[in-house]
Amino acid sequence: MDVKISPSILASDFSALGKEVRSLEKGGADLVHIDVMDGHFVPNITLGAPVVKALRPRASLPFDVHLMISDPETYIPDFIKAGADLVCFHIESGCDPAKCIAMIREAGVKAAVALKPGTPGEAVFPYLSDLDMVLVMTVEPGFGGQSFMAGMTEKIRLIRAECEKRGLDTDIEVDGGITDETIVPCAKAGANVFVAGSYVFRAKDRGEAIARLREAAVRA
Repeated sequence: MDVKISPSILASDFSALGKEVRSLEKGGADLVHIDVMDGHFVPNITLGAPVVKALRPRASLPFDVHLMISDPETYIPDFIKAGADLVCFHIESGCDPAKCIAMIREAGVKAAVALKPGTPGEAVFPYLSDLDMVLVMTVEPGFGGQSFMAGMTEKIRLIRAECEKRGLDTDIEVDGGITDETIVPCAKAGANVFVAGSYVFRAKDRGEAIARLREAAVRA
């Protein structure tokens, strides 16, 4: 499957988001990962639909919107209207997953479900046939800059095997502590979409950082 790099703007300069996203476009990123946190589902607050709406005209890359929020079904329409190309919600958020997936897909947007580290991969199996992507968190959601949890590769492998068993070409995304080293076991396990925040935004040359990630994943 195609390797896709989705840098997370959580690690960017929020005072210059338009400029930051343009640097990702110039650097060869495939997607822009937008982390939405509500201070309830996770212990941090980031940004909401108005910021996504303001950023949309300033970016041509697809928006990969990750909702780390409670009650996602209430806010999904707002993020779709704001310009999300893919909406990902957490299976642990207490919503009706089938309802949320249907809501997203009926709007013509790609649907994804995210799993926290403590949630088994099997939790997403009932919904696989209706999903465009599954996000496996390789850190506890809420804050950037955390260390990669190597044990999550088994979950990636399990989900990829189930997708192959069903003949699905579902994307599997990983988020948390991704570098040119940690991306390798994830790619070997079956992931093909990679979120990287600090690794890209702290690099002297973001284009080179994105290229290193892509090369490492392709070679895995």
